[in-house]
Amino acid sequence: MGTVFSIPQFMAAEAQTPAQALFAQHCEKCHSGTKPKGRFAVASLSDDFTDKKNREHWLAVLEQLKNGEMPPKEKPRPPEKELHSVMEWISTRSASAENARRETEGRVVMRRLNRAEYANTVRDLLGVEVDLSDLLPPDTSTNGFDNNAELLHTSSYLMRSYLDAADRVLDEAIANEPQPWILKKRFDIREERSVKAKGSVYRHIPDGVAIFAAWESANIRVTMWNFRSHVRGKYRFRISGYGFQSEGKPITFRVTAGTLKEVTEEHLINYFAVPADKPTVIEFTEQLEPENRIRILATGLPALPPAVEKVGADKYKGPGLVIQWVDVEGPLLESWPPPSHKAIFGDLKQERVAPERFEVVSQQPMVDAERILREFARRAFRRNVTDDDIKPFLARVKSRLEQGYTFEQAMRVGLKGVLVSPDFLFLREKGPKLDDFALASRLSYFLWSSMPDETLLKLAAANKLHEAEVLRAQVERLLNDPKAKAFNTNFTGQWLSLRAIDATLPDRTLYPEYDDILKTAMIKETSLFFDEVLKNDLPLTNFVSSDLTFLNARLAKHYGIPGIEGMEMRKVALPPGSHRGGLLTMGSILKVTANGTTTSPIIRGSWVLERILGTPPPKPPADVEAIEPDIRGATTIREQLAKHRKVESCATCHSKIDPPGFALESFDVIGGWRDHYRALTNGGEKDAQGRRVRPGPAVDPGDALPDGRRFQNIVEYKRLILEDKDQLARNLAEKLLAYGTGAAPTHADKPQIETIVTRLRDKNYGFKALIHEVAQSPLFQSK
Repeated sequence: MGTVFSIPQFMAAEAQTPAQALFAQHCEKCHSGTKPKGRFAVASLSDDFTDKKNREHWLAVLEQLKNGEMPPKEKPRPPEKELHSVMEWISTRSASAENARRETEGRVVMRRLNRAEYANTVRDLLGVEVDLSDLLPPDTSTNGFDNNAELLHTSSYLMRSYLDAADRVLDEAIANEPQPWILKKRFDIREERSVKAKGSVYRHIPDGVAIFAAWESANIRVTMWNFRSHVRGKYRFRISGYGFQSEGKPITFRVTAGTLKEVTEEHLINYFAVPADKPTVIEFTEQLEPENRIRILATGLPALPPAVEKVGADKYKGPGLVIQWVDVEGPLLESWPPPSHKAIFGDLKQERVAPERFEVVSQQPMVDAERILREFARRAFRRNVTDDDIKPFLARVKSRLEQGYTFEQAMRVGLKGVLVSPDFLFLREKGPKLDDFALASRLSYFLWSSMPDETLLKLAAANKLHEAEVLRAQVERLLNDPKAKAFNTNFTGQWLSLRAIDATLPDRTLYPEYDDILKTAMIKETSLFFDEVLKNDLPLTNFVSSDLTFLNARLAKHYGIPGIEGMEMRKVALPPGSHRGGLLTMGSILKVTANGTTTSPIIRGSWVLERILGTPPPKPPADVEAIEPDIRGATTIREQLAKHRKVESCATCHSKIDPPGFALESFDVIGGWRDHYRALTNGGEKDAQGRRVRPGPAVDPGDALPDGRRFQNIVEYKRLILEDKDQLARNLAEKLLAYGTGAAPTHADKPQIETIVTRLRDKNYGFKALIHEVAQSPLFQSK
C-alpha cells in the first residue's frame, strides 16, 4: 500500500476517529512494527489532511478499502457500515482540505505556454511558421501530459531562449527585403544533373529514369542548379511517375526534404504509390527551410543494388520506379509585404535604406507606435488592454527613438517586449470562476493548442462566451476548424503514448518486416480513427472495441485483412472474426507498449490500466528485479512472471496488471498476430521468408480479472471491460480535464466528474458529447 511515511503519528491523536477504530481492530497487527507488511505502517499516518502527501496516502488507503483489497480476502472483513463510515470520513476530510486550499490558491496554478503552444501561438499571432525546437527545450510530462501547470517552470536560461525566439519570429514576420523571386520550373529527370546516385541502378528510358533499388544512396534528388528553397516558405511539388516492369502492381516511394547532406537531417513528407505503366501525377505542398531540397526514394524494391548491378540496369527484368519530371513552384505568396508584416504594421509605407533592404517609416512615430502596440498587445495578451498595459512597451519605443533608432528598429524593441511579457508567455487565469477572456484562452488552447481567434475574443469582450449555448456553438466551430488537428496530435500523442513510437526499434533479425511505411500507416490509422469517433460523436466504447478502422495495403497486409490496395488510407469495415477493432489492438499502440525484442504483460497491462481504465497501478517495490527477455524462447513470459506473483508484496498489483497484459500477448512487438512467440534459431538458419526465426512456445492470452471473471482472449477481455462503460467515460473525462486545464482532477472533483458521466450516459457515451460536457463543467470554467 505504499512506503513508510515520515510524518506525525496519526494514532497519537486525542479523539478516536472512525479510521483509528478500524485500524486498531483489523490493520495494526500486520501494518505496524519495524517491518510492516506492504511497507505501510498505520501509525505513520497523520490526521493533518492539509498536508498534500499525507492526504495522498489517505486516498490510497481509501482506494484499497473501496476495492476490497484491504483487509485481505483471507482476513475477517469489517461490517459494511463500519467500512462505509471510514471511507466517508477519509473522503470528507480530503475534499474539505482540498477545497479550503482552492479558496485561496485555485485548482490550477498560473500556467506557462509549453513549446508546442508557443509555436502555434506565434504562428497565429503573426502568420509565420518558424522552427524553434533548437531554442526552446522540450517540456516535462506528468499525468501523461506536458502542459501540466505545476511542471512548466521558468528559468533564466528559458528567458534567454524566449528572447532569442522573439528575435527569430520578428525577423521572419517583418519583410525587410525585396519580394523573393518565385521559382516555377519543370525538372526533366532525364537530364543527368537531376539524378545523383551511386551504383548502376538506373536506366534512362524515353520518358524518364527507372530506378531499381531502395538503397539510401540510390535515389533521385531534385538538385539542379536553380532549385533550392532560397527562402523559407511553402512550395508546391508535382511528381510524375509510374511502376516499371512491376507486373501490374503499384510501386511505392517516399519523399523527404532537408539539406540532403545527411539522411538524419531530413524529414518525411509522405509515402506515395503510383500504378504500373500508367503515368500518374502526385501533388503536395510543403513548408521548407532555406537551402532545402527533396529526395525521392523507391521503397519495396531490393534494398541493395548488387542484384541490379550483376546483370546491369539496361538488362534488369525486375520491378522499378520511373520518375518522369518534377514541377516546383514557390515560395507561394499571398501578397507582398506578406500578411505577417501587415499584421504588425498595417499599411505603413516602407523605404529603401540599402540596395537590398527596406524599413517601415512613420510620419507620426509615437501615434503609430501606440496604435500598433495596443493592437498587437491585445492579440498577444488574448484580452482587452489598458493604457497601463502598453505604457512600459511604449516607453521603450520612445527611449529608442530618442537614442536615434529608426522607427522600425524602435518598434522591434517594443514588440519583443510584448513577446517576452508574462501576459504573453503565461495563461494568467483569475478565479474562482474564469472571466470570458480566460475562458476563451482555455478553450482555444484545449482544442487548438493556440491562442483564441477574433471570434472568441469578440464574444469574450461582449461577455457572452460563458453562456451555455454560445459556448457549445464555439466548441463545435473549433472542432471543425483545421487547427483542431493540434488536439488530435497533441492529445492522442500523449494520452496514447504515440510520441514514443520511435523510442525503440524492433530487432531486424526477429522482425524484418517492420519499416517506416508500416510505422507511418500505424500512426495514421490511430489519428484517422480518433477523428472518426470525434466528428461523428460515436460512443467512446469504440476506443475499446469497434467494427471499423482505417487501413492501406501495407497495414492491411500486416493485419491479415485482404482486399485493400494502394497507399491511401481509407475507412474499412473489419471482417467478421477479426482480432482488430479499437485502440488496444492497433499496431501503433502495440508498438509503443513493447520494446524492440519482446512484449511484456507488465508494460502493456499497466498502460491499459492507466490510459484506458483510469486505475493506474502503484509503483513496484524498489527491490523487485526486472524480467529479462528470453529471445531464445525457452520460457514464456507467463512462466517468468510467476515468480513475481508468488511475492506477497507483488501479488495484489499483478492481479490487476497481468490480465490486460496477457490478453494482448496474442500481438507481437510490432502488433502482428501470433499464436506462438517468435524465437531466434540456434544455428542461424533462415526460414522460407529468409528470416532467422522459428516458432517458440504457444501464446496463452487467457487470465482472470481481480473479481474472478475469466477470459480466453482479447475479444473476451474487451467484452468484460465494456461492461463498465461509466469507468471508461470517467477515465477519459479526467484525461480531457487534465489536458484541457493544465491540472489533473483530484479527489475533491469526483462529484463533478460523476455529473459529467451521468450526463454522458444519457447521450450514448458520445465522444464529442463528452468534450461538450467537459467544456460546460465548472471544473473547466474555474481556476
